[in-house]
Amino acid sequence: MQPLHLPARRHPALLEVESRRAQDLQLRIADAITKFAGSMRFVYIHAVGFALWMIFLEKSPWQTLTLIVSLEAIFLSTFVMIGQNRQADFAQRKADHDYVAQEIELHHNTEVTELIHRLTAEIHAAVHAAPPGPDPGGPPPRPSGQT
Repeated sequence: MQPLHLPARRHPALLEVESRRAQDLQLRIADAITKFAGSMRFVYIHAVGFALWMIFLEKSPWQTLTLIVSLEAIFLSTFVMIGQNRQADFAQRKADHDYVAQEIELHHNTEVTELIHRLTAEIHAAVHAAPPGPDPGGPPPRPSGQT
């Protein structure tokens, strides 16, 4: 028996979500910002930028720094929530798709089980309705008149 090789495909729910997101400019911008904000490049740029700003540009940077960092946190948390909403949407669509696929599979399995039961009953009836003959596993019958 050869192993089953399925084609490498992407989940239909994922393809639908990606297609919808690709068509919306605002969502593409949010995805790009979220991708950048979740990278180490973002961390390095901020570390270097804030260090240079505090050392060379401001004598007392703490109030302005607090304001900038607070505003940035507000916007970044919004992008995190957008990403979480995207994940929740995908998870729901995948669950809906999987449920439908499982219901179809259950229906097919039920049909196959019913067919197997029907065939088994027909075979059983055919075997018991056949006229009795020699036992295929026993000795051959003797012709009459021999002892």
